[in-house]
Amino acid sequence: MKVPLSQPEVTEYDIGRVVEVLRSGRLSIGPVLEAFEEACAHVAGRRYAVGVNSGTSALHLAVRALGLGPGDEVITTPFSFVASSNCLLFEGATPVFVDIDPQSLNLDPEKVETAVTPRTRAILAVDVFGNPADHPRLLDIARRYGLRYIEDSCEALGSDIDGRPAGSFGDAGAFAFYPNKQITTGEGGMLLTDDPEVAALARSMRNQGRGESDEWLAHPRLGYNYRLDEISAALGRAQIERLEEIVARREQLARRYNEALGGLPGIRLPRANLRGRMSWFVYVVEVDEAVTGVDRDTLQERLLAAGVECKPYFPPIHLQPFYQERFGFPEGSFPVTERIARRTLALPFFTQMRPDQVERVAEEVRRALAA
Repeated sequence: MKVPLSQPEVTEYDIGRVVEVLRSGRLSIGPVLEAFEEACAHVAGRRYAVGVNSGTSALHLAVRALGLGPGDEVITTPFSFVASSNCLLFEGATPVFVDIDPQSLNLDPEKVETAVTPRTRAILAVDVFGNPADHPRLLDIARRYGLRYIEDSCEALGSDIDGRPAGSFGDAGAFAFYPNKQITTGEGGMLLTDDPEVAALARSMRNQGRGESDEWLAHPRLGYNYRLDEISAALGRAQIERLEEIVARREQLARRYNEALGGLPGIRLPRANLRGRMSWFVYVVEVDEAVTGVDRDTLQERLLAAGVECKPYFPPIHLQPFYQERFGFPEGSFPVTERIARRTLALPFFTQMRPDQVERVAEEVRRALAA
């Protein structure tokens, strides 16, 4: 029996809340979305939350609402899902990559400060794999240089650092609810902010630029169809009620993996958040070929052949073909990112994963290395 890489958990309670919406006759921009937004704002410790159709859309609206555009440089990480940089290109801003810290896999604050130029307008930090970036230090850099600060917490719902929840830092933040995330709406995202102007602009732009008066067919600004429908919001609203349980179960799952894989030479286990709680998004190991005698790609092939789904996480953004063609990044531009990216492999990880599945994955890893 194959062990899937990820799998959403949808309960009968979730289904019941969705059916209620289907029977209500109100399927878009209604009270369920408002309730889901309030719940997300509460989790993030924010005044406002704006529901949209993806985490990418939330990041795009944050960039646009903060006025970033052509000629503006934004410091960000090359080790992330590509959307965290694409959202800058949508508005003509230029992503300026700096290398990551090899322990946290997040932006290295010391390298961030050296990358600031007169054209720098913002920092966009990513909470990679659910592990919060060093937001206190990065936010301090942003404030000292008069920069805007965007927090991509799309993978970190339920995490915190130094007592502050992920999504609570800076001018704007974002959550995402794709099926492999801690909670899901199918497709969906959430913009988070304490700034009423940013929130108002995001609400307008997600709905084709409709004005604050909500007058029918009145569109004072450029907007998009980034709406999150009531059906999706109902699923998210139901799931976020048990966020604490979900985060705890995923913590337990990560501990089981640590116990099962601990001590394997050449297999480096994921780093937990040492300054707070980590809401585990994925379980990613690093394969040191010099020790194992097996490179990451060979290990992946052997696991797939054994029925264990796994994938590299993440390919460096600056080496994606589009970014190389547009910006000319050569290999070796960000050596820590490239070294980590060559080694990382995501193993099966989902909320309802059973202990015997963890043991099966661990056994297949040991077998693949021994082969």
